[in-house]
Amino acid sequence: MTDSVPSAASPETMAAPPVDDDVAPPAAAVAPPKAVEPPPADAEIVRRVGADLPKRMPSAAFAFRGYNVTNLGRTPELLAHPNYGPILTEYLGRASDACAEATGRAVNLAERVRREALSTLASYPEDIALSVAVSLAEIELLRTFHGGAFDEARFAFGYSLGEVAAVAAAGVFEMEAVLEPLLELAPDAADLAHDVEMGVLFSRGPALDVRKVERHCLELTAEGRGVIAIMSYLAPNTVLLLGQGETIPRFRDTMHDVLPAPVHLRGNPHRWPPMHTPIVWQRNISNRAGVLMHTAAGGFRKPKPAVLSCVTGDASYDEMNSRSILMRWVDHPQRLWDVIERTLAEGVDLVIHVGPEPNIVPATYARLSNNVATQLNARTLGGFGMRAMSHIVRRSRPWLRSLMSKDAALLRAPFIEQVILQDWLLEQTVK
Repeated sequence: MTDSVPSAASPETMAAPPVDDDVAPPAAAVAPPKAVEPPPADAEIVRRVGADLPKRMPSAAFAFRGYNVTNLGRTPELLAHPNYGPILTEYLGRASDACAEATGRAVNLAERVRREALSTLASYPEDIALSVAVSLAEIELLRTFHGGAFDEARFAFGYSLGEVAAVAAAGVFEMEAVLEPLLELAPDAADLAHDVEMGVLFSRGPALDVRKVERHCLELTAEGRGVIAIMSYLAPNTVLLLGQGETIPRFRDTMHDVLPAPVHLRGNPHRWPPMHTPIVWQRNISNRAGVLMHTAAGGFRKPKPAVLSCVTGDASYDEMNSRSILMRWVDHPQRLWDVIERTLAEGVDLVIHVGPEPNIVPATYARLSNNVATQLNARTLGGFGMRAMSHIVRRSRPWLRSLMSKDAALLRAPFIEQVILQDWLLEQTVK
């Protein structure tokens, strides 16, 4: 960030770290527009958006959630709903059949939802099938009962497992076609998880030197005591690491030899299947997934709406390359921040979160919004200038948005509304 340029906030101060940043905004000498309010609570947004949500598809992005240690959310309520229940039951039944075929044991996902079964590594295949099925069912519920045309949205994207669901929802593959390789390889991924720890690496303020982080991971891996790698780029100053054995503590002990002092590493107590890292090479998971995708039905149409891939950070899917992107999805890190930037730059004003208990993506938008709003409301010349520019960015024409830098687009963050689709569906009156 430069003190002399009021046009935008720099990405490192707008990032979504697990701690609040304390960075002064740039200076400018302009009259102060109205202060920016912090984003309202989820329930308030659901009520405010109300029945207008289906009408806002052209400026909406659908965000599909990934695997987590909890995978139910309000799914039991949807299943018990007199109108929604039958459609959700159908999707869960199809996913149960796919899971049973892959695992060789009887699976009843609807019963699992009714008894609110907890997720464990042993249930990893069922949790994958459940998450994808519920996400796709929600899109069908939106269309069938409320006229929400998913294919008219500006974008869809998904974090981790969510990208697979997004590609299926966009019509590239049927649900069973994308589930088959996932479920076939899930036991090996879960088995690798027993030795894998997650770490959240972040800095207070300045962007991480990602090249140095990547190099240090390679150096620690070369010591021969386990693989460590970046699993996800959450923001310019935040990445997720997955490491085997003692590699996460080893990274913490040695990181200040190569990274500046304001860098911190916070551990996560859970064990995670090491998707999106080279750890999966130890079971040949990426190559085996590619072989299984060779014969997957479908894959010869462009997604509608366009799907922003966290593999590439862009709308990369076309009518031929879905198999190759999904194969790279297995062992390539998630470029979530690039996708977030793209939604802001392209004029998205509503993010609809699909799937049970979405976590990382809503939190990323919310922290970004709060950080921007804090700087916009600062009673300094820089804050006045940023508010003026934010007003321009928010109301700009599409041709003007295309000329603005990605940094300027971040100033739109406080004006993005987020809705969790499960909450919205359960708030509506079904006719």
